[in-house]
Amino acid sequence: MSGLELLTWARGPGLALALAIGLFGIVLRVFEIQALGRKADFAKARAITPGSGWRTIVSRSLPPPGMLKRAPLTYLGGYVFHIGLAIVVFGFAPHIELIRGLFGIRWPGLPNLFVDAATVAAIAAMLAVLVGRLTDPVKRLLSGFGDWLAWTLTFVPLLTGYAAFHHLMENYTLLLALHILSVELLLAVLPFTKLFHVVSLFMARWYNGDIAAKKGVAA
Repeated sequence: MSGLELLTWARGPGLALALAIGLFGIVLRVFEIQALGRKADFAKARAITPGSGWRTIVSRSLPPPGMLKRAPLTYLGGYVFHIGLAIVVFGFAPHIELIRGLFGIRWPGLPNLFVDAATVAAIAAMLAVLVGRLTDPVKRLLSGFGDWLAWTLTFVPLLTGYAAFHHLMENYTLLLALHILSVELLLAVLPFTKLFHVVSLFMARWYNGDIAAKKGVAA
């Protein structure tokens, strides 16, 4: 299969397949979580705070007091990576056009120079966090196959996207195809790996904040 044939497949059947698997997996995982249910709470709510769940989503996204100083690489690297990745995914004009083609919505893109800088920052942050995990005995011991898989599945699309944007490979068509395929692989396996936290973290934080408020404790 030539680079052009691979690119054509990736942009057509490959994308449709990845989206179908990814969406099915997300719906399945959300259904599984909801199906677990919870025991009936017969205690009277101590407070009615409808916004507590949303506040917890925001507060749990900030570093706990003192932790930024104790683990700067973990927190700063995490923030730089996640913010950089969000800029790349939702700020790069070709990505926005893809979203428009799929869902019919679009918004103005960011300057390419800014998106390029965000890509470099995200890649550097991922490498820094990886080195920190490898050199820290505790983190290395706690890391399993799922952690390394999630890191790789996220890093490869960033790296290949940066390489394709800057034409760092003579066969640009093949490089672009590999980039798209790496993204599609990420989409397809996301619901079945630790990457599912991109969905579950909002559900979990909202639930924890809401139930804690009803019990009159801080989340």
